[in-house]
Amino acid sequence: MKQPDIDYAVVMHSPLGRLGIRLGNGCVCALDYLPAAVPLKRGYGLLARQVERELRAWFRNPRTRFSVPLETAGTPFQDRVRTALCRIPAGQVQTYGQLAARLDSGARAVGNACRHNPLPILVPCHRVIGAHGIGGYAGSTGGEQLARKQWLLRHEGYLDPALKIRPAPPSSDLLPRRQRIAHA
Repeated sequence: MKQPDIDYAVVMHSPLGRLGIRLGNGCVCALDYLPAAVPLKRGYGLLARQVERELRAWFRNPRTRFSVPLETAGTPFQDRVRTALCRIPAGQVQTYGQLAARLDSGARAVGNACRHNPLPILVPCHRVIGAHGIGGYAGSTGGEQLARKQWLLRHEGYLDPALKIRPAPPSSDLLPRRQRIAHA
């Protein structure tokens, strides 16, 4: 998790906890998972409001496509991996090896590029799994980060008993108040 001393354009609540969104050069340049203690911050300006709207829409419907401009400062290889990640449809996965073969590279190099993805969710690195298991997420192979990857895959409808991925429960934070009461 990132430190809360960074100046975020938006800090929003999501089913995965607080998300901090950084903007730069007219683009979204980072999305960070933040501790619950970080205060919420409503986005000001067109881009800040747009990314917040699009993320809320995606949390309601994972088939929603993002249209906000993204800036990913990385190597040319990392940019190729991120482009390939955005081509994997929601609810589907590829293994690190499959993606590496498409890019004429190695699975570890793809995994490393995924690990350094500054825009999780927006650039869906969670859709890449290991050949014999779920793999890692944001450099972790367990704990809170892996639980996030599992949630993201469930949310998109990817179900695989071998990976212990089950359907995501409806998020009460995204339901209208009447429906929250009914689900309680």
